[in-house]
Amino acid sequence: MTYLDAFKLFSFALSVILTIFYLYQLIYILYSIVKHDVPKVEDCGKKNRFAIFISARNEAGVIGELLTSLNNQTYDHNYYDIYLCADNCTDNTGEVAKKYGATVYERENHELVGKGYALNYMYHLVCEDKGADYYDAFMVFDADNIVDEHFIEEVNKKFSTGKYDALTTYRNSKNFGQNWLTAAYSIWFLHEARHLNYTRDSLNAQCMISGTGFVVSSALMKENEGWPYYFLTEDIQFSVASTLKNKRIGYCHYAMLYDEQPATMSQSWKQRLRWSKGFYQIDGKYIGSLIKGIFKSKGSKKLAHYDVLMTILPCSLLTIALIIIAIWTFMAAWFMPYYVKLVFRSEVGSILLTTLINYWLGLSFMGLITVSQEWKRIREDSWTKIKYIPLFPLFMLTYIPLAIEAMFVKVKWTPIQHYSTKELSQKK
Repeated sequence: MTYLDAFKLFSFALSVILTIFYLYQLIYILYSIVKHDVPKVEDCGKKNRFAIFISARNEAGVIGELLTSLNNQTYDHNYYDIYLCADNCTDNTGEVAKKYGATVYERENHELVGKGYALNYMYHLVCEDKGADYYDAFMVFDADNIVDEHFIEEVNKKFSTGKYDALTTYRNSKNFGQNWLTAAYSIWFLHEARHLNYTRDSLNAQCMISGTGFVVSSALMKENEGWPYYFLTEDIQFSVASTLKNKRIGYCHYAMLYDEQPATMSQSWKQRLRWSKGFYQIDGKYIGSLIKGIFKSKGSKKLAHYDVLMTILPCSLLTIALIIIAIWTFMAAWFMPYYVKLVFRSEVGSILLTTLINYWLGLSFMGLITVSQEWKRIREDSWTKIKYIPLFPLFMLTYIPLAIEAMFVKVKWTPIQHYSTKELSQKK
């Protein structure tokens, strides 16, 4: 078998394998299109008591907007309390938060750094103060968020069904139209909400929490003895661990928050490098258990284990392998006769170009579908909503060098600078 034959075979096999493994996600998208109208949960009249947790590091400039939106909720204010951990702050985040009525805990620890440690710290302090059974659930936000006024009301309806151990919600964007990067981030999170978590919840599969705007039952927090998730992607770690324990994570479509997306490549690179490294941490610990879970579980739980496994698998490594083989093939062509070399490189180049075009068209189409379905929820003019869609595949393509770098570098959690909505509007 020649180098060219090996390259063709590997390219074809890779295409077939990825298509088979991820075909179910195409079915998810089709389901969300056919079942476009998301049914609302009726209010059963039960009122749950929520503790709202916010981990903040030097967020004095934005924390007021989040707390204002939380103070303006339509849900009965007697049934939720706001707690903020001023985590290794060097500014007056804690003082600002107190002015808006939040209970503030100061945390100073430069060894155990990250959101997971802050959440666990807050949980145990709240339990010491209020008792482990005072709250029905714990709700988590990032400091840069702004929360829709009906958020807690909608979460309460869904949580009151008693079907869920945790909930994820609808993650919208504060700065969709700032530039192509923020639009790409926004499209991905809208896709995750509409096409993945909505369908997963409808099919009794397993949703996954995504960094912010999630809810965990008090019972599950007690069982876990707090928040023992300290990987670089602690949200995904929680989702995987919960799946293995057969805990159900649901999705609340009508609980919406607005999140700020990184607007520069340097910030984006640092954030997604942390995500990539965090996924490797999760792969190393959980892949074997998820595979076993697929064969041991039945029905929707089998789908849940499979879906979560496909989400955390480092499939970008297969693409990297394809690139390495292509480079090797090109190098081998140097030792061939001139005309054979031309044909050889032409065929390899044609395969790579076709693959890239299909990739670009496929992701652009997914972006178009996402924006079309969520059109009314994107707070931008029509041209801004669509002009960045062709660049969405470029954003996803940058995960390839990120995946390579994450294999070799040590990554630490680092904060990202956030801006108020007024500052963001001035940056557009």
